[in-house]
Amino acid sequence: MKKALWVLAIVVAGLGAYAANVLATPAGGQTTTTLGKALAAGPVDLAGHAKQLGGGWRARLHTHGFSDFYVIDNKFDANGTTGWHSHPGPSLIFVVAGQITNYLGSDASCTPHVYSAGQSFTDAGGAEVHMLRNNGTVQAETIAVQFLPKDAARRIDEPDPLNCHF
Repeated sequence: MKKALWVLAIVVAGLGAYAANVLATPAGGQTTTTLGKALAAGPVDLAGHAKQLGGGWRARLHTHGFSDFYVIDNKFDANGTTGWHSHPGPSLIFVVAGQITNYLGSDASCTPHVYSAGQSFTDAGGAEVHMLRNNGTVQAETIAVQFLPKDAARRIDEPDPLNCHF
């Protein structure tokens, strides 16, 4: 009987450790407000270039099917975090106050990518798992413009990739 109890205890402990590694990581000290959402009814094919700069600058956005476009305001308290997550489409992120650190789930060395107010960065979306953190002592804020498939979840909670140890 004692052996059976020990085996049961080991199995339960193992399942607990497994569950801790696969569960989504929650946001904390962070609030999200949707400032705008719009439907692009049909494909978007947007191209631009700057003639005054000798034609060396170009931009292109091309989608298939209907899309939802979002403008999202994220405010982060000191030590606030989004938790690990992904998005089904790309995002343009503008840091408008404080400083934000972006960590990528695919980066085994957990390299911090730090952005200050006035800077921007992109999130390719898709399978790219990431987490934003305010490692500073004052509130930080980002504005994100997201391009997503129509009716897709805007944010997908993801399990901790176990590459960053905070």
